[in-house]
Amino acid sequence: MKEILVLYYSHRGSVRALAEHVARGIHQVPGAAARVRTVPRVSTVCEAVEGDIPASGPPYVEARDLEECVGIALGSPTRFGNMAAPMKYFLDGLAGQWVNGTLAGKPAAVFTSTASQHGGQEATLLTMMVPLLHHGMLLVGLPYTEPALNRTRGGGTPYGASHVAGPDGAAGLAGDEIELAVALGRRLARVALKLVDA
Repeated sequence: MKEILVLYYSHRGSVRALAEHVARGIHQVPGAAARVRTVPRVSTVCEAVEGDIPASGPPYVEARDLEECVGIALGSPTRFGNMAAPMKYFLDGLAGQWVNGTLAGKPAAVFTSTASQHGGQEATLLTMMVPLLHHGMLLVGLPYTEPALNRTRGGGTPYGASHVAGPDGAAGLAGDEIELAVALGRRLARVALKLVDA
């Protein structure tokens, strides 16, 4: 089995739900498996630290996850048209992986959740792509051959899967949003396996 890292940060649970569906899509591809990981919160208080093991959910990401996986799906909530600080903090710490080319040539996909329909989904997805391009990763999006991309009234973009959570973050994923998250996982897994076999 070739593993694909599904790495996310989620504040209210919407991005975590997207991550689970992306992972489900990866598992639908024979020979592929998802390795789900998260990043810890960051604090403005320098002495405050998260425990080494999260209280619930998947474990925190480690350097070996990046090395061992053949692709990565990266997810974050939107913060003013950009990824959330915990994900940015994690990515900012990957200088060693950049120098060593750990991620170069591996495929990547991105996903996000916003409070409003025009809350910066596409801007967030694009800003998440920038560090991945600097690492030499190959970006995978969602083509319009995915029927849900043409009919969605919530989240879903050609740049990656997305979700509109509403101002209180309580809205669950809509059917089209789920379908597109699963499709993104499948597409990423298929591309990753083709690249490994090449």
